Amino acid sequence: MNITQDLSILQLILNASSVVQAVMALLAGVSLLSWYYIFVKWFTVRASYRKTDGFERDFWSGGDLHSLYESAANHRYQSGSMERIFEAGFREFSKLKALRAPAREPRRGNPADPETEPTLDPSDVIDGARRAMRATYQRELDTLESHLSFLASAGSVSPYIGLFGTVWGIMHAFRALGNVGQANLSSVAPGIAEALVATAIGLFAAIPAVLAYNHFSHDIDRLATRYESFMEEFSNILQRQLR
Repeated sequence: MNITQDLSILQLILNASSVVQAVMALLAGVSLLSWYYIFVKWFTVRASYRKTDGFERDFWSGGDLHSLYESAANHRYQSGSMERIFEAGFREFSKLKALRAPAREPRRGNPADPETEPTLDPSDVIDGARRAMRATYQRELDTLESHLSFLASAGSVSPYIGLFGTVWGIMHAFRALGNVGQANLSSVAPGIAEALVATAIGLFAAIPAVLAYNHFSHDIDRLATRYESFMEEFSNILQRQLR
């Protein structure tokens, strides 16, 4: 028996039992899908940082809010998350502000004049803008966090799937040894090596997924903090405009 030939990675995979091959195929699919999501998420988060930096630079440069709103509304699909949060808040603010009209004095002798127009309290206007920004913020955060759960699951489950393939392969190898009169290295090594390949593939699928999940979670948390800070600062600006 040519041990070197039998212990090549390709031969180990081809000679493995059907259960171990199924485990290897599953882990290979998980690994490929994980790498796909890793690249997609990397470009998405990178673009979010770039667009957030650009919008903050334009916003704090002292430009007109109406001009920024028109630009965000006209380029909605090319804008970033913070720009869409600003657009939602300013749109709701403008609608509620237009509803604020000075209350007319009731007619003399008729304090319950039905023509008296109620006014919106300034706090109601700001709360409405905040709710609109918060709703957009949640949608944008859900988009940024998409597929992270898959990376987390792949990172936590893949080693156990590989371990299952290893245990099954070792069981299969020892069952085969029972039919051999005299066990030696050439008869034991291929079966054990076939089983260990499943663990190696499981670790290959899990390690990048765990690293990517931790990295992207940290980046998205930083973006979420910047969005929340912007919402508070923008709410203060809108509040000053009502005075």
